[in-house]
Amino acid sequence: MRILLAGESTAGQLAPIIAVYEELKKKTQELALREGIEFMLISTESDFLKAFVQDTDIKYQSLESKENQKTSLFTSIKNFSRVLYGVFDYMPDVIFVKGGYVSLPVAIAGKIFHIPVLMHESDTEPRDIDKFMARFAKRIAVSFEATKNFYASEKAFFSGNPVSDFVIKADRKESRQKFMIDGDKPVLLIMGGSKGSRQINDLVMEILPELLGKYEIIHQCGIDDYEGLKSQIQKMNIPFLDDYHLFPFLKQSLANAYAACDLVVSRAGANTVAEIMLVGKPSVLIPLSDSASDNQNKNAFYFSEAGAAVLVNERNLKPHLFMETIDGIFKSKLKVMEMMRMARQLAHPEAASIVADEIIKLGK
Repeated sequence: MRILLAGESTAGQLAPIIAVYEELKKKTQELALREGIEFMLISTESDFLKAFVQDTDIKYQSLESKENQKTSLFTSIKNFSRVLYGVFDYMPDVIFVKGGYVSLPVAIAGKIFHIPVLMHESDTEPRDIDKFMARFAKRIAVSFEATKNFYASEKAFFSGNPVSDFVIKADRKESRQKFMIDGDKPVLLIMGGSKGSRQINDLVMEILPELLGKYEIIHQCGIDDYEGLKSQIQKMNIPFLDDYHLFPFLKQSLANAYAACDLVVSRAGANTVAEIMLVGKPSVLIPLSDSASDNQNKNAFYFSEAGAAVLVNERNLKPHLFMETIDGIFKSKLKVMEMMRMARQLAHPEAASIVADEIIKLGK
């Protein structure tokens, strides 16, 4: 069986794809499929893409990203031509796509060549491009029950958001040792997405002495900001600086970071929030204000309304409010426990398996 995967080269799209890929590999062995299984990925060119697939057997074809487009119409036509040729040359049995501009031409190519397309929608409310792409999909997996209302009833089904199960396999004691955490202070895991967040990073630097007086910090700052923040830290002369652990990107150590922390501070991308729910951690979610269709804000609102997270709007991201929010959570052990309980209740550990089963069904 040949499976074509498609999505943007961001953690939010690649992580669910890898989760489904891993589940498909397991099911191939369990079902003893005679023909075996092959994978190809179509995504945008980036160092991040290479790092994400380096430990897999996924071949990939990269397209020019929107960020690098000088003549968007020409680039779109060129990319679509490459996709058509790539799909025809590979001729998969089934196509699995995430949303966005990379996936759309792949879904159209699938329709042209009569290849079944399974689309996955991560967010509470789909973007216009994803609603359009849905007409080329045979089945649509959604991460929220209410999202089915945006799609044709015969196509849409609930799966949850696929997350690799490696994120729940780290031991807390071993993880704390790995980060050299040996104190009694609560541990904050602060993340701004795979590319980091300049606003969150700047805020952390502004109130770092105050934060370190109460908390130990694991900070994923993003590749672009890492050297600059590292230089800033080296010039600081403040107490408890050994309690601050700075990383550009926590790919291999992400499971350990989740296990070691007591609270997650993060953007509200669908994949990251799904991971937070799966590991059962309380969280402070700071939605990216310019995210597509305001999806991060809608995601954060959903989980905060359920009691698993606290939502802080980006425009209100001021030092005193940030500190008050974190301090307020830790003032009540009961609140922490309730947030953890709700997070686990909202998790969907079976999501990758459900999507993988549907892919196998379509590909037969």
